[in-house]
Amino acid sequence: MATIKVMSAGAVKSMVQALGSEFEHESGDTLDLNFGTAGSLRDRIKNGETADLVVLSQSVVADLGKLGLVSGATDLGRTVTGVVVKQGAAQPDISTPEAFKQALLAARSVAFTDPKAGGSGGTAFVGLLEKLGIADAVMKKAVLCKGGYDVCGAIVEGRAELGSTFISEVLPVPGAQVVGPLPGDLHNANTYTAAIHAQAAAPDGAAMLLRFLTSPAKRARWTAAGLEPAF
Repeated sequence: MATIKVMSAGAVKSMVQALGSEFEHESGDTLDLNFGTAGSLRDRIKNGETADLVVLSQSVVADLGKLGLVSGATDLGRTVTGVVVKQGAAQPDISTPEAFKQALLAARSVAFTDPKAGGSGGTAFVGLLEKLGIADAVMKKAVLCKGGYDVCGAIVEGRAELGSTFISEVLPVPGAQVVGPLPGDLHNANTYTAAIHAQAAAPDGAAMLLRFLTSPAKRARWTAAGLEPAF
C-alpha cells in the first residue's frame, strides 16, 4: 500500500476529495492531500517540494513541464468564474458587463481571492476590474481572501455582500448561491490539468489515481460539481 501525495488547486478540491476518498477505499492506498492556490503550489514545487500527482491550472502545469518538473499532463475539467451571494439574498443584475459593473459599484463589499495569494481567479478578477475602469473604487471595499472557498466563507458569514470565484468552488459551500457566470466579454474559464511529478515517490500510484479521476463513468459527477470534463 502506498501513500500518494497530491498537490491540488482549490477549484477542483471537491472532486479530488470525493473521488480521492473512493480511490482510497478501492485501492487501499492513502492520499496525502494538499490544497492551495495554483500560484502558491507552483512556487512550492519550483522551490523543491515534491509530490506524486500535481493538479493545477493548465498554464501552470505547462510551465512546470517546461522546467522538467512534471510530465504526462492530462486535462481534467474546465470551470468558469461566477458571481456569488449569500443564500436568500437579493440577486444583483449581472446580465450584461455594464449591469455587473453597476452591481460591483453598488455592493457594500466585494470578496475575491487576493492576487498576492497566487490564485488564478483573483488575478483575472483584478484585471477585469481594471478593464471596467472601477479597480480603485472596488479595491477600497474589497475583502481579499486566501482562495475561492474563503471567498464563499466571507459571503456566508456576512463579511462581504458580493463575491466572485470559480463556480466549482461555490457549489460545495452551504449557504452560498451562484448568481451566474460573468457576462459577455467578461466571461472567464480555466482548465485544470493533472501531471505526475518528475521525482514522484509513488509514480505508479499517481498514475492509477489519475486514471480513476478521469474514468468516463465519472464525467457526470464532474459536470455536477461545476467542472466541464475534458476527458
